[in-house]
Amino acid sequence: MAARSCVPTKFLVLSDTHNFEFSDTSSHPLQLPTPKTDVVLHCGDLTQVGGLSSFNKAINMIANFDAELKLVIAGNHDLELDKTFWAAQRNDEGAPEDPQDHELAIKAMVGPLATDAGITFLNEGTHSFTLKNGATFSIYVSPYTPAFCDWAFAYEHHEDRFNEPHQTAKGITSIATSPMLDHTDIVMTHGPPKGILDWSSQGNVGCPNLFKAIQRVKPKMHCFGHVHEGYGVEVIDWNKPAIDPRPLRKNEAVHRFFEEDPIDNPYPYPFEWQKVASGKGTLAVNAAIMTASNKPENAPWIIILDLPRAQ
Repeated sequence: MAARSCVPTKFLVLSDTHNFEFSDTSSHPLQLPTPKTDVVLHCGDLTQVGGLSSFNKAINMIANFDAELKLVIAGNHDLELDKTFWAAQRNDEGAPEDPQDHELAIKAMVGPLATDAGITFLNEGTHSFTLKNGATFSIYVSPYTPAFCDWAFAYEHHEDRFNEPHQTAKGITSIATSPMLDHTDIVMTHGPPKGILDWSSQGNVGCPNLFKAIQRVKPKMHCFGHVHEGYGVEVIDWNKPAIDPRPLRKNEAVHRFFEEDPIDNPYPYPFEWQKVASGKGTLAVNAAIMTASNKPENAPWIIILDLPRAQ
């Protein structure tokens, strides 16, 4: 049987837009018009603290991107989108928050305004898509991150949302309802895996259980945000030794472009990572456009992936 041919497919990846709006006078790197791509991936934190008007603002912002497919997930700041979290919240008078706020937020993300903007809002799990260029791909998504400071979409540090019970580390409890499947092409989560583009003032704050799942699945690309200070790109070569979820600043299996070979994001042009890393391993992308001081000074990433052609 002949091998399936591949289709070069262009992605625009961004995260942590936190109420960002386009401005004619802005000096920030994300400006109109945006480059035409096949797919937009938004890795969550559309808003700062939720709110229906903020979700609508985010939808109107994403409408400006020129792409056939726009895939969006929530993040820990998108409060009302997490039904369980929202049901446990109390207002200033101690009364429960209005459960209708969750319903309205979901309706906004899947309703006519979002549809007209070309948005496909994804829940946790694996999804498959076929594009007009003939490319097909599977993508696993999850808005969940390790618990801190009572934000939405949280799980405890001893809990694993990404692996089945027989795949978890010792002392870790699997709570996965939609575990990450083997042979998945792309992974989009809100937060980073441990030791990969997750450095903050508190150290490496990524999730070791997510790293274990990425190590198992070895997708073509894993994109995320959440840790603004971790913005950048890295390539993980799974064929090299000593891959583990500890801080990997001197691990030869991880090619750190900004530490080893300083390079600027060439946005609005593609970052040609395959020329540097021979297209091998997993491309990790922290696409938070906000800096540590919450200023939109980081550009999105344009990434070209070779995807299988649909049969």
